[in-house]
Amino acid sequence: MRQTTSILFFARKTTKLKNGESPIFVRITIDGQRLDISLKRSIDAKFWDSNKGKCKGNSLKAKENNRYIQYMDEKLLKIINDLEIQEELTCKNVKASLNQENDDYSIISIFQKHNERCEKRIGIDMAEGTVERYKTCLKHAQDFIKQQYNLKDLPLTKINHQFISDFEHYFRTIRKCSTNTTFKYLKNFKKITNWALANEWMRSDPFAKIKFKMEKVDKEFLDDEELKKLMEKSFEIKRLEIIKDLYLFCCFTGLAFSDVKSLCQEHIVKGIDGNIWIKSKRQKTKVEFEIPLFEIPKAILAKYKDDPICKIQQKLLPVPSNQKMNAYLKEIADLCGINKSLSTHSARHTFATTVTLGNNLNSKAISKMMGHTNTRMTENYARASEKLISNEMSKIKGMYQYV
Repeated sequence: MRQTTSILFFARKTTKLKNGESPIFVRITIDGQRLDISLKRSIDAKFWDSNKGKCKGNSLKAKENNRYIQYMDEKLLKIINDLEIQEELTCKNVKASLNQENDDYSIISIFQKHNERCEKRIGIDMAEGTVERYKTCLKHAQDFIKQQYNLKDLPLTKINHQFISDFEHYFRTIRKCSTNTTFKYLKNFKKITNWALANEWMRSDPFAKIKFKMEKVDKEFLDDEELKKLMEKSFEIKRLEIIKDLYLFCCFTGLAFSDVKSLCQEHIVKGIDGNIWIKSKRQKTKVEFEIPLFEIPKAILAKYKDDPICKIQQKLLPVPSNQKMNAYLKEIADLCGINKSLSTHSARHTFATTVTLGNNLNSKAISKMMGHTNTRMTENYARASEKLISNEMSKIKGMYQYV
């Protein structure tokens, strides 16, 4: 015998939350037995349509509530239908099935699944550095959830606007991150919630109404004097000498860390001018780049031609992890008396600003060597140095006379 069932969505107008709104519930009735379940959503009572069982108006909140109501209606109909087929349809079983479904997807578990998928795509359409950033963001998310909730994971239903706000606060206070670093982590986290939204594992965007505004930061680079100081410095400690050479190689080629790490013999070719060139695609964007090699980078390649690590890895240079290289660069900067925070990325900025733009190289040529799709991207790396400004102003020196 078919059971009598009904699903009713309603706002409990007699109850007022702290925000002054009424909570939204769904009432499931099975053969006269009732089960009320909170949707953990609310609305101003005057915007609730009792006849249609949904919110009135075109506000963002009304639309999000109505999407969630439709989602819950479809989910409950499926649960009720499945339980009826199994002849186990009761209010208790509906609630148990609903709770089970809600717990099937949790933020840490899908973050881990996302990262596993990304790892398999390294070298195909994803750079190793990108995957590492996702892994770091996952670790921060785990630490935050442990500290904030004393849990190892959270169901996606708990990932809301308040969670994102608290997560941002965690980065700024506990982790002492800058605005830009905080937003970079949150953007990585947003990729995970967007993936969940696309798969309909969650119905409400926790980043709604949240905007990221990055602060403009002057990137570090070496000027001519600092670059010369580094070139003339020799280190008895082998690991520091290797890092110095790798950094200088980046300074005189403009290659990013991931591109140097993947550099192998097949990327070395003879150019149309008869000289040795590096020709490849950027690991990060897959955009082609072409760089003619002159004495310094060629000498560095020759120095490590027979290096055992290079032979084992079949690479041209013995590149360590990005973290190790950045740590050793700080040590090198101190020993050279360079009062700047050196990183693998600052070498790329040195190439753009000091080595190329500072010597009046054509911006389109610089853009091609750096693997940029347009000169505007190159401008983000290359800054007008004092040398460049002086050279440009010298062109008008003597043209004007004060009478």
